[in-house]
Amino acid sequence: MSKSGQARVPTIDQINHLFDVIQEHRHPEKNTAIMEISFKLGLRVQEIALLQIKEIAKLNSTGTDFELNEVMNLPASYTKGANALNRSKTQYERKVMSFSKDSFDKIVEQITALAQAGVAVNPENFYPPVKKQRGKSRDLPMVDKALRFALTTHLQVLISRYGSLQPTSPVFVTQKGGAYSPNTLQEHMALMLTRWAGIEKGSSHSGRRALITDVIHKQNKSVKIAQKIAGHVNPSTTLIYDEPPEEAISDVLGNLHSK
Repeated sequence: MSKSGQARVPTIDQINHLFDVIQEHRHPEKNTAIMEISFKLGLRVQEIALLQIKEIAKLNSTGTDFELNEVMNLPASYTKGANALNRSKTQYERKVMSFSKDSFDKIVEQITALAQAGVAVNPENFYPPVKKQRGKSRDLPMVDKALRFALTTHLQVLISRYGSLQPTSPVFVTQKGGAYSPNTLQEHMALMLTRWAGIEKGSSHSGRRALITDVIHKQNKSVKIAQKIAGHVNPSTTLIYDEPPEEAISDVLGNLHSK
């Protein structure tokens, strides 16, 4: 069962209902492709927002036709924390900082000396350096038939709408025609999951959690494989997903022997 604050891992019935209800709203081709990528490849919302045509298809010389790639090559710059293409509106603000005892003692000595000398002290000069998150590129085979059909249909709609595409054109665009920011796409995916499909605590991370949970628990694959798919630098991050899916717990509790 998902921990408090974590995205809900939808059941198979809920996932099927999500894709059914998407057809009842505007832009079903785009929304289906977004969710197929989330549930079948496990991309983070930022990675989906930043996808360009060249990552999923090879265009012809005029940009009016394409051949879908067999493998999606996701650049390291798209991964968590990278803010590739400067589309994320979220600005990093440190609220907590950690110091070793020796470092803290040295800082106190330096500040004391500056104060005794009458020098103005700027606290930011003593902050520890920010540890930047590392991006990690990964290759994801696009073998699922429903995923390939959704991407093909979506690209055909884009070509019909714009006449032609460029390799660097965004895969997903808003109703206004511009590329999604991660923040905007996050809200849109949450809308589809919670409001349209009625999935409690559904979020843009639900598809990613569902995929990794499926790999570990239903397919009984190694954490190493799940880590490779997820693009986690540290396997301990993948182990967070190593928990029984909610339907498994419900099944156990629903089949208890009565006294």
